[in-house]
Amino acid sequence: QVQLAESGGGLVQAGESLRISCVGSGPNFSKYTVAWFRQAPGKDREFVAAINWFERNTYYADSVKGRFTVSRENGEKTAYLQMSELRSDDTAVYYCAAAAYYSGTNYFKEGEYAYWGQGTQVTVSS
Repeated sequence: QVQLAESGGGLVQAGESLRISCVGSGPNFSKYTVAWFRQAPGKDREFVAAINWFERNTYYADSVKGRFTVSRENGEKTAYLQMSELRSDDTAVYYCAAAAYYSGTNYFKEGEYAYWGQGTQVTVSS
């Protein structure tokens, strides 16, 4: 059983950067693929980025490619989403999600992830 806790959200100006974190508790968290999703007011939750547990390959939504970077460290217990050149349409609640030993190609689908955090609010003002 894994529990996820996001932190680091806040209010920033357009063009600024922010890094949010996801700490995973439980055994073998390094063996989990971790993804970030976000949900803006009135919209469905959408995929943002993922990092594969084995090869550490990374994947991004087109809307954030080149601006956001997903990584993990700290003995693999923490995953990060470094967000740069933030825009007002990046405003959302950001969730991390995890799936044990996942190496599939549907990393962008919510249903592939069994564990979810509570989310952290990111607000970008213009």
